[in-house]
Amino acid sequence: MTENNLNPSTELDAFEIKEAGIVREIKKGLIKIEGLSNCIYGQCVEVENKVRGIVIGFDAEEVVALVLGDEANISIGDRVWGKEEIFETSVGEVFIGRVVNCLGQTIDEKKESVSDLRMPIFAEAAPIMDRIPITEPLLTGIKVIDATIPVGLGQRELIIGDRVTGKTTIAVDAIINQRDKGVICIYCWVGGSFSALTRVVSILHEHKALDYTTVVAAAASTPSGQQFIVPYAAAAMGEYYMRKGKNVLVVFDDLTKHAWVWRQLSLLLERPPGREAYPGDIFYIHSQLMERAGRLSPEFGGGSMTFLPIVETQQGDVTGYVPSNLVSMTDGQIYLSSSLFHEGFKPAIDLGLSVSRIGSKVQYEATKEVSAKLRLEYAQYREIQRLSRLKTRVTGQTNEQLRKGQVLRELFIQLAHAPVSWQEMVVLFYAYQRNILDMLPAQSLLKFKAKIFPFLSERKPLLIKELTQGRVLIKSIKSELDKGFLEFLKEEKIV
Repeated sequence: MTENNLNPSTELDAFEIKEAGIVREIKKGLIKIEGLSNCIYGQCVEVENKVRGIVIGFDAEEVVALVLGDEANISIGDRVWGKEEIFETSVGEVFIGRVVNCLGQTIDEKKESVSDLRMPIFAEAAPIMDRIPITEPLLTGIKVIDATIPVGLGQRELIIGDRVTGKTTIAVDAIINQRDKGVICIYCWVGGSFSALTRVVSILHEHKALDYTTVVAAAASTPSGQQFIVPYAAAAMGEYYMRKGKNVLVVFDDLTKHAWVWRQLSLLLERPPGREAYPGDIFYIHSQLMERAGRLSPEFGGGSMTFLPIVETQQGDVTGYVPSNLVSMTDGQIYLSSSLFHEGFKPAIDLGLSVSRIGSKVQYEATKEVSAKLRLEYAQYREIQRLSRLKTRVTGQTNEQLRKGQVLRELFIQLAHAPVSWQEMVVLFYAYQRNILDMLPAQSLLKFKAKIFPFLSERKPLLIKELTQGRVLIKSIKSELDKGFLEFLKEEKIV
């Protein structure tokens, strides 16, 4: 074509250069592709019938990709297009109150929500220099946790225990307690049944927790590829808010099933199995996820992201491969005991095996003062209780210690989905500290536990306001609390 034949007004159609490959093998959620010579880990690919995938391995001859859709729609010989992008998921406020999958697509029965905002699911964690120390509490509303195993904003606290010991209940209660506290919650459901997920969503809806919560789900019926990447997608959604300066709580329920999925995929890829048949990189994939929690310095947004991962043990074996891995990469663990659960001590938290490595530095001064000795006193009570079963006679001093320990045990017991404010917790444990509960009969103790804080809130609102604002048990507050306790005991005719 000569220069004279060129028409200045001619517009060329937009075009895109893509690298193409061919599907050579299909294996339960995996495809092997030939021809994609330029690819990287985590790259997005798309089969010609619009099924998406993500690159998880490659060598000189072929590329392996996870299928994130229905593999029944893929046939050997289908063309695969490599996209010049790392796999991303949709994020944004439009998903608050919704149930979405790892692709950022709504899967509940409400009207579809779409977001143009996207975040990479395998983003690098914020470097140490971009972070600041964890000093603010994330209040769970569970007395035994907030008093003895405090969790801070930006912390990673593992919830560990056997099946049916209340692990999910603790995580859900922590979400419920974030109402009106400015914390956005993300509940990540991995590999569980759809009916159990429905129950959790209904509990969150009943307590109006969906007003600030996004549920990111990959149930057992979804492709294994979605079950593998859903925790990373949940972390990406949390990072969106954290970068905007907000506080985020992310619950992973549970990472045991996530490890099972990766073990299944790795065995299909014929990778050498290691301990308990898990591949050698199982530690890496979980540590890569856990290190994304933290608290950013103000110049990088100032937000925080707190993780509550859940892991299941087999017959109380905390030394299992995946549980011990996660214990080593988190900032503490909340261990739930089957024996305590069957004894009726709920939440069934074993204080001997539970710990928070952040510790009391995230507690308010008032909370710190009333809870400083609770852990030791409860451990002594459990030991004396065990020894007293072996003896026919006990001393008067031992009886007093047993009674005081029984009072503390009763204060720790809490109904599910009934979080307690930190002010009420301080009032209860201050009363315990003052030894005014030791002589109360069992029914009177239950009445005191249930009614004392509403009584004080009604009769002495300025006292509760002063405690809330100062967060310190100054002398005047202690004096007013003592008077309030006496008024309540006389009015209820307990004394």
